[in-house]
Amino acid sequence: MKRVLFVCTGNICRSPTAEAFFADLVRRSKLENLIYTDSVGIENWHQGKPPDPRAIESLRDRGVDMRHLRARKITDDDFWQNDLILAMDRSHLDYLKKHTGPDAGEIHLFLDSLGRNDDVPDPYYGTEQDFDDVLDLIEDGCNAWFEKVLASLP
Repeated sequence: MKRVLFVCTGNICRSPTAEAFFADLVRRSKLENLIYTDSVGIENWHQGKPPDPRAIESLRDRGVDMRHLRARKITDDDFWQNDLILAMDRSHLDYLKKHTGPDAGEIHLFLDSLGRNDDVPDPYYGTEQDFDDVLDLIEDGCNAWFEKVLASLP
């Protein structure tokens, strides 16, 4: 099974949005037995809480429900249990590289999949439009990562 982990700061905006969107791609492709998707934050500020209501609404407008997700902080086990670890911005990437061990999965900046070396902006202090704009980036990035994961399956 290929395991994909999305990482942001508090695990209530960007990473759960990516997790839910990517999981929906997996579900629609009937590949749940081959691809597992999860998300975490590098901080535990929102531990156990659902995603931001604006993120939930933005994703629901595109037909994906993520109300069941709950925030959690990354653990040491997450590094070696996941094949692909995707950081939403460079600060997350730096954190992951600093805390990783030799058995960790591949770590990448999320927008690398689109040939972009930039961050997915944090919409937390923004507007509903900011959440929609971030979702556009996440949708494009997830579609590209999904194709890469599909190509890596046996």
